[in-house]
Amino acid sequence: MMFIMLGGMIAIFYFLMVRPQQKRTAEHKKLLAGVKKGDKVLTSSGIHGLVVGVEDTAILLQIADNTKVKFEKSSVATILKSSE
Repeated sequence: MMFIMLGGMIAIFYFLMVRPQQKRTAEHKKLLAGVKKGDKVLTSSGIHGLVVGVEDTAILLQIADNTKVKFEKSSVATILKSSE
């Protein structure tokens, strides 16, 4: 009986904690793969910017006139508006 309870607790832990985190991680990877020049993005630090360059692991954001900043792709929280 104790093993059944332990197995149930592990299953509950998996479906309530681990599985949702894996889904969020997969969605974020898909979002990062889709970042392209011309997208308006929001970084995890709260900076809004326009993507003016994309590299393998970094993006170049224009955050004001004549102000460009290089960020890691992983710091992109969401794409606000696509260039399409």
